[in-house]
Amino acid sequence: MEQAAAEVRERVQASFDRQGLMSHLGARIAHIGPGEVHIVLPSRPEVTQQHGYFHAGATSSIADSAGGYAAFTLFPEGTSVLTVEFKINLLAPAEGDQLEAVGTVIKPGRTLTICRLEVFGITSTQRTLVAAGQQTLIQIESRPER
Repeated sequence: MEQAAAEVRERVQASFDRQGLMSHLGARIAHIGPGEVHIVLPSRPEVTQQHGYFHAGATSSIADSAGGYAAFTLFPEGTSVLTVEFKINLLAPAEGDQLEAVGTVIKPGRTLTICRLEVFGITSTQRTLVAAGQQTLIQIESRPER
């Protein structure tokens, strides 16, 4: 997999590190490439629902962030990203040792960017597509860090 330039990886990681929700969930970035970001979420009781599967909220949250950061890798310095909308289909119970969300830019734009979202349930022997979606993101001027 192709890596994004070092300065882009640093900018993406710094932004990700400011996200309280991703930290709370225990998610981490596994790959930053041009127009593609992978986020991993290890299984633990705090991110599951009543049947022991990953909760749809956790699944969709990492998908949203993966797509957002995929778009952000293509944005110029001094800009930031916000989600305009996304739709996700839950295709199978989200189970495994971890989830891996993959955000991939399918249409970059000056203002709006479209991404494909995929989430996989990962075990030591299997990788199962558990959710798929699409997202629209907007490029904005960076706000001062809080």
